[in-house]
Amino acid sequence: MKVKIGKYPSCLMSSIYTRHMNKKYDNFLLEDQIKDYEDYVFEAIEDGVQSVYNIINWLWFDRRKQKVNIQIDKHDTWSMDHTLAHIIVPMLKQLKEHTHGAPYVYPEDVPTELRPTKQELLAYTKKGESDPKWFDRWDWVMDEMIWAFEQKCRDGWESDYYEFSDDYAIGDQPSKWDKDGMDNHQSRMTNGFKLFGKYYENLWD
Repeated sequence: MKVKIGKYPSCLMSSIYTRHMNKKYDNFLLEDQIKDYEDYVFEAIEDGVQSVYNIINWLWFDRRKQKVNIQIDKHDTWSMDHTLAHIIVPMLKQLKEHTHGAPYVYPEDVPTELRPTKQELLAYTKKGESDPKWFDRWDWVMDEMIWAFEQKCRDGWESDYYEFSDDYAIGDQPSKWDKDGMDNHQSRMTNGFKLFGKYYENLWD
Protein backbone atom coordinates (compact mmCIF):
# COMPACT_ATOMS: atom_id res chain seq x y z
CA MET A 1 0.00 0.00 0.00
CA LYS A 2 1.15 3.51 -0.83
CA VAL A 3 -0.86 6.51 0.30
CA LYS A 4 -0.02 10.12 -0.46
CA ILE A 5 -2.61 12.76 0.32
CA GLY A 6 -1.77 16.43 -0.08
CA LYS A 7 -2.96 19.40 1.91
CA TYR A 8 -6.46 20.74 1.50
CA PRO A 9 -6.58 23.51 -1.14
CA SER A 10 -6.45 26.95 0.41
CA CYS A 11 -7.50 30.39 -0.80
CA LEU A 12 -6.54 33.99 -0.15
CA MET A 13 -8.35 35.62 2.76
CA SER A 14 -7.80 39.17 4.00
CA SER A 15 -7.76 39.65 7.78
CA ILE A 16 -6.67 43.29 8.00
CA TYR A 17 -9.86 44.38 9.73
CA THR A 18 -10.01 41.37 12.03
CA ARG A 19 -6.40 41.81 13.19
CA HIS A 20 -7.00 45.50 13.76
CA MET A 21 -10.13 44.90 15.85
CA ASN A 22 -8.55 42.10 17.87
CA LYS A 23 -5.53 44.24 18.65
CA LYS A 24 -7.55 47.33 19.47
CA TYR A 25 -10.33 45.71 21.48
CA ASP A 26 -8.62 42.54 22.74
CA ASN A 27 -10.55 39.70 21.05
CA PHE A 28 -13.60 41.75 20.18
CA LEU A 29 -17.10 40.44 19.51
CA LEU A 30 -18.39 42.34 16.51
CA GLU A 31 -22.03 42.26 17.58
CA ASP A 32 -21.15 43.84 20.96
CA GLN A 33 -18.64 46.43 19.76
CA ILE A 34 -19.50 50.01 18.84
CA LYS A 35 -17.16 50.89 15.95
CA ASP A 36 -15.58 54.28 15.36
CA TYR A 37 -14.43 55.95 12.12
CA GLU A 38 -11.02 54.23 12.16
CA ASP A 39 -12.65 50.83 12.43
CA TYR A 40 -14.84 51.52 9.40
CA VAL A 41 -11.75 52.55 7.42
CA PHE A 42 -10.00 49.25 8.20
CA GLU A 43 -13.19 47.38 7.33
CA ALA A 44 -13.38 49.14 3.95
CA ILE A 45 -9.71 48.40 3.26
CA GLU A 46 -10.26 44.71 4.02
CA ASP A 47 -13.32 44.59 1.76
CA GLY A 48 -11.30 46.14 -1.08
CA VAL A 49 -8.38 43.77 -0.64
CA GLN A 50 -10.72 40.78 -0.39
CA SER A 51 -12.41 41.81 -3.65
CA VAL A 52 -9.04 41.50 -5.40
CA TYR A 53 -8.37 38.22 -3.58
CA ASN A 54 -11.72 36.86 -4.74
CA ILE A 55 -10.73 37.37 -8.36
CA ILE A 56 -7.41 35.59 -7.81
CA ASN A 57 -9.21 32.80 -5.92
CA TRP A 58 -11.63 32.35 -8.81
CA LEU A 59 -8.84 32.31 -11.38
CA TRP A 60 -6.55 29.91 -9.50
CA PHE A 61 -7.16 28.73 -5.95
CA ASP A 62 -10.81 27.67 -6.37
CA ARG A 63 -9.85 25.47 -9.33
CA ARG A 64 -7.27 23.44 -7.42
CA LYS A 65 -8.13 20.06 -6.00
CA GLN A 66 -6.58 18.07 -3.18
CA LYS A 67 -3.98 15.66 -4.51
CA VAL A 68 -4.82 12.07 -3.58
CA ASN A 69 -2.67 9.16 -4.74
CA ILE A 70 -3.51 5.73 -3.33
CA GLN A 71 -2.08 2.39 -4.45
CA ILE A 72 -3.59 -0.76 -2.96
CA ASP A 73 -1.75 -4.07 -3.21
CA LYS A 74 -3.51 -7.43 -3.14
CA HIS A 75 -2.02 -8.38 0.23
CA ASP A 76 -3.51 -5.21 1.79
CA THR A 77 -6.96 -6.79 1.70
CA TRP A 78 -6.00 -10.23 2.99
CA SER A 79 -6.68 -8.86 6.47
CA MET A 80 -8.10 -5.47 5.65
CA ASP A 81 -9.26 -4.83 9.21
CA HIS A 82 -5.71 -5.37 10.43
CA THR A 83 -4.18 -3.23 7.66
CA LEU A 84 -6.46 -0.27 8.29
CA ALA A 85 -5.86 -0.44 12.06
CA HIS A 86 -2.20 0.47 11.56
CA ILE A 87 -3.28 3.66 9.78
CA ILE A 88 -6.19 4.55 12.04
CA VAL A 89 -4.29 4.35 15.35
CA PRO A 90 -1.73 7.13 14.66
CA MET A 91 -4.42 9.31 13.08
CA LEU A 92 -6.69 8.99 16.12
CA LYS A 93 -3.78 9.74 18.45
CA GLN A 94 -2.83 12.86 16.52
CA LEU A 95 -6.44 14.02 16.39
CA LYS A 96 -6.81 13.63 20.16
CA GLU A 97 -3.56 15.47 20.81
CA HIS A 98 -4.40 18.46 18.61
CA THR A 99 -8.19 18.66 18.71
CA HIS A 100 -9.75 22.01 19.65
CA GLY A 101 -13.30 20.91 20.27
CA ALA A 102 -15.60 18.02 21.04
CA PRO A 103 -18.89 16.82 19.54
CA TYR A 104 -22.01 15.83 21.42
CA VAL A 105 -21.52 12.35 22.87
CA TYR A 106 -24.65 10.36 23.67
CA PRO A 107 -24.81 9.60 27.42
CA GLU A 108 -25.50 5.90 26.83
CA ASP A 109 -22.11 5.56 25.10
CA VAL A 110 -20.05 6.45 28.18
CA PRO A 111 -19.76 5.15 31.77
CA THR A 112 -22.30 6.35 34.33
CA GLU A 113 -19.86 8.71 36.05
CA LEU A 114 -19.39 10.68 32.83
CA ARG A 115 -23.06 11.10 32.00
CA PRO A 116 -24.66 14.54 32.37
CA THR A 117 -27.47 15.18 34.82
CA LYS A 118 -31.02 15.87 33.62
CA GLN A 119 -30.51 19.56 34.41
CA GLU A 120 -27.32 19.65 32.33
CA LEU A 121 -29.05 17.92 29.43
CA LEU A 122 -31.91 20.42 29.64
CA ALA A 123 -29.48 23.35 29.62
CA TYR A 124 -27.79 21.94 26.52
CA THR A 125 -31.13 21.42 24.76
CA LYS A 126 -32.38 24.92 25.52
CA LYS A 127 -29.22 27.03 25.49
CA GLY A 128 -26.62 24.88 23.80
CA GLU A 129 -24.44 25.01 26.92
CA SER A 130 -21.86 22.28 27.51
CA ASP A 131 -21.60 20.65 30.92
CA PRO A 132 -18.34 20.17 32.90
CA LYS A 133 -17.81 16.65 31.55
CA TRP A 134 -18.49 17.45 27.90
CA PHE A 135 -14.85 17.10 26.83
CA ASP A 136 -14.21 14.21 29.23
CA ARG A 137 -16.83 12.17 27.41
CA TRP A 138 -15.18 12.76 24.02
CA ASP A 139 -11.76 11.94 25.48
CA TRP A 140 -13.18 8.66 26.79
CA VAL A 141 -14.66 7.79 23.39
CA MET A 142 -11.37 8.63 21.67
CA ASP A 143 -9.42 6.48 24.15
CA GLU A 144 -11.75 3.53 23.58
CA MET A 145 -11.40 3.81 19.81
CA ILE A 146 -7.62 4.05 20.05
CA TRP A 147 -7.44 1.07 22.41
CA ALA A 148 -9.68 -1.06 20.17
CA PHE A 149 -7.57 -0.46 17.06
CA GLU A 150 -4.35 -0.96 19.00
CA GLN A 151 -5.61 -4.42 19.97
CA LYS A 152 -6.44 -5.12 16.32
CA CYS A 153 -2.81 -4.30 15.48
CA ARG A 154 -1.61 -6.93 17.93
CA ASP A 155 -0.98 -10.46 16.75
CA GLY A 156 -2.69 -12.88 19.10
CA TRP A 157 -4.01 -10.70 21.92
CA GLU A 158 -6.02 -13.76 22.94
CA SER A 159 -2.84 -15.30 24.38
CA ASP A 160 -3.17 -12.86 27.27
CA TYR A 161 -5.94 -15.11 28.58
CA TYR A 162 -4.58 -18.63 28.31
CA GLU A 163 -1.47 -20.61 29.16
CA PHE A 164 -0.08 -23.98 28.09
CA SER A 165 1.87 -26.36 30.25
CA ASP A 166 5.60 -26.70 29.60
CA ASP A 167 5.16 -30.13 27.99
CA TYR A 168 2.18 -29.29 25.77
CA ALA A 169 1.81 -30.81 22.31
CA ILE A 170 -0.02 -29.55 19.27
CA GLY A 171 -3.72 -30.10 19.79
CA ASP A 172 -3.56 -29.94 23.59
CA GLN A 173 -6.02 -27.72 25.42
CA PRO A 174 -4.65 -24.74 27.40
CA SER A 175 -3.81 -25.53 31.02
CA LYS A 176 -5.35 -22.17 32.01
CA TRP A 177 -8.02 -20.27 30.12
CA ASP A 178 -9.75 -17.07 31.24
CA LYS A 179 -12.74 -17.22 28.90
CA ASP A 180 -14.61 -14.43 30.67
CA GLY A 181 -11.58 -12.15 30.40
CA MET A 182 -11.21 -12.94 26.70
CA ASP A 183 -14.90 -12.32 26.07
CA ASN A 184 -14.79 -9.00 27.91
CA HIS A 185 -11.70 -8.00 25.94
CA GLN A 186 -13.45 -8.78 22.66
CA SER A 187 -16.61 -6.96 23.76
CA ARG A 188 -14.61 -3.83 24.56
CA MET A 189 -12.89 -4.00 21.16
CA THR A 190 -16.23 -4.43 19.40
CA ASN A 191 -17.64 -1.43 21.27
CA GLY A 192 -14.62 0.67 20.27
CA PHE A 193 -15.22 -0.17 16.60
CA LYS A 194 -18.92 0.64 17.08
CA LEU A 195 -18.02 4.05 18.52
CA PHE A 196 -15.68 4.65 15.58
CA GLY A 197 -18.54 4.10 13.16
CA LYS A 198 -21.03 6.12 15.19
CA TYR A 199 -18.77 9.17 15.56
CA TYR A 200 -16.93 8.83 12.25
CA GLU A 201 -18.22 12.16 10.95
CA ASN A 202 -16.93 13.90 14.07
CA LEU A 203 -13.32 12.87 13.41
CA TRP A 204 -12.07 16.28 12.39
CA ASP A 205 -10.25 19.16 14.04
